[in-house]
Amino acid sequence: MTRRGHIVAIGVLGLPLIGGHVAQFAIGLTDTVMLGWYGVEALAAVTLASTYFFVLFLFGAGFGFAVMPMVAAAAGAGEDRQIRRCTRMGLWLSLAYGVVVMPLLLFAHPILDMMGQEPVIAEMAASYLRVAGWGIFPALLVMVLKSYLAALERTQIVLWVTLGAAVMNALVNYVLIFGNFGAPELGVRGAAIASFSTQVVSFVAIIIYALKVLPEHELLKNFKRPDWEMLREVFRLGIPIGLTTLSEVSLFAASAMMMGWLGTVALAAHGIAVSLAGLTFMVHLGLSNAATIRAGNAYGRRDRSHMARGGKVVTVMSLVMSVFATVFFVTMPETLMSVFMDGSDPQKPEILAIGVGLMAMAALFQLVDGVQAIALGLLRGVQDTTIPMVIGVFSYWGVGISSSYVLGFVLGYGGIGVWGGLVLGLACASVLLMLRFWGSVIGKVGDVEEPLG
Repeated sequence: MTRRGHIVAIGVLGLPLIGGHVAQFAIGLTDTVMLGWYGVEALAAVTLASTYFFVLFLFGAGFGFAVMPMVAAAAGAGEDRQIRRCTRMGLWLSLAYGVVVMPLLLFAHPILDMMGQEPVIAEMAASYLRVAGWGIFPALLVMVLKSYLAALERTQIVLWVTLGAAVMNALVNYVLIFGNFGAPELGVRGAAIASFSTQVVSFVAIIIYALKVLPEHELLKNFKRPDWEMLREVFRLGIPIGLTTLSEVSLFAASAMMMGWLGTVALAAHGIAVSLAGLTFMVHLGLSNAATIRAGNAYGRRDRSHMARGGKVVTVMSLVMSVFATVFFVTMPETLMSVFMDGSDPQKPEILAIGVGLMAMAALFQLVDGVQAIALGLLRGVQDTTIPMVIGVFSYWGVGISSSYVLGFVLGYGGIGVWGGLVLGLACASVLLMLRFWGSVIGKVGDVEEPLG
């Protein structure tokens, strides 16, 4: 396939995935915007609670992420039975993980207190998690089913289900946070109810679609029957993916905790800036998923040259998007941040003063954040997860978190220093992961014709 062909194919596959990720992100973004209108304390609490939830969720989502390259490879090799087996066991492992972590969501208050958060913020965050935490079950199952459908290039349904969920979440938020249309004004608790309800509806919609449109896979037939061999395989791939994702997300979680040490205003500014950076990252995440699927197909066919050309094309596409995002962050930070705040809030000038500096740092890590996401996607496509996990833990924890603490508190640069650590951790990961793909998987930069394996 020519480079133009790769661009078209990645675009056709990736655009609905990007849209789906943006819509999924919009659910959390809606919480941030509406609670920012509701009050600074509510915004800070949900920033903290959402970070806590997603640290746990994304580790468990490793099983869903593992399903994507396995289904893609099985589809490339024409093995329908393998598709069914790995998807089922992905659902099994996701349910089991949800049971294990549910107590951490229900009883989060003492954990948040131990992390040094302000008592009022910790209590509000814990109240949110006592309701929204139940959403981890449908959320993990949806992740598996989305990966299954995306790997089969059924990306349109992933987009439409997620868009519908985002609209529903916004409407329920509007009603329950502020008490509109005669509903009680529930504030943070209203946002939690909206989040849980949205996750449940998303799961119902996507499982109905999978069963009706792809009945040949019989996903729920004899669902109680274990498949220990495949369960071990999904576990083997999923745990390193989950740990890699956890190490990256915990870098941002640690930054939120550190910003909380600097005060409620600093944490609120951080919540807005990280939400904007996260929104643009959804583009790279969608491209990363497309890279996983296409690399997985090539892996199933043992077609190394196709994988090499596609890898170069998707990396360049990510870099181009990073440049556009950087321009917006540098040229209009106050305009972007003001969307998240009530114009009459007396703390708005202080939040903007901190946030503008954070947006400049977010612009710096756009390039490296996108590159490391693409590299991870390509490596997952060839089911290479253990070494990337080691790289991730070293980069995000060893370099990123330690640098954030040293720059922010030891050297006294505050919020800018904390975000400087984010840049260093992501830069380290992007370099090492790209070296892993091009050096160990492809063998050299450029097209090569020898088969994989």
